[in-house]
Amino acid sequence: MYITCLDMEGVLVPEIWIAFAEASGIPELKKTTRDEPDYDKLMRWRLGILKEHGLGLREIQDVIAKIDPLPGAKEFLDELRSFSQVIIISDTFTQFAQPLMKKLGWPTLFCNTLEVAPDGEITGFQMRIEQSKLSTVKALQSIGFETIASGDSYNDLGMIRASKAGFLFKSTDRIKADNPDLPAYETFDGLMAAIREAMKD
Repeated sequence: MYITCLDMEGVLVPEIWIAFAEASGIPELKKTTRDEPDYDKLMRWRLGILKEHGLGLREIQDVIAKIDPLPGAKEFLDELRSFSQVIIISDTFTQFAQPLMKKLGWPTLFCNTLEVAPDGEITGFQMRIEQSKLSTVKALQSIGFETIASGDSYNDLGMIRASKAGFLFKSTDRIKADNPDLPAYETFDGLMAAIREAMKD
């Protein structure tokens, strides 16, 4: 009884904030959890920059509508879901993820929510639970599931290490060097083979 837990951004879809940084011409917004492990600190910093530039939810959603999943991501998910339950556990927000989930065939997504003023300004955010990825994996294990996890960033390491099998995917050289014991893959075929192998045990 396995559940495969996947990160979303950088694994199945491009990094939303990097895409928005490029579209808006604000390079500071390219910073992600690959660079800043403290997600709360990162989000508060991002919201400050949005306020400074007078940008809100609508501008970000306009950019997200043009983002496509990474090549091969939907096919990977479709095949994985044919033999494993799959949950995407992300620190993103429902208001960002909706169009991307549609393009991926509506997989199950656990994420967070934004606080948005009537004029569209993003005034804050509500995290579903502290350390949502690790907490979710532990909760699944507590009700009898074995978990397999994969992600690319610092905030994925908890769920990867807590799972029966865990893999880095399209991660940075620094994260791979800091975690040499974690198998790292760059292609969906490689990750799929590793997941199948882990489920044989």
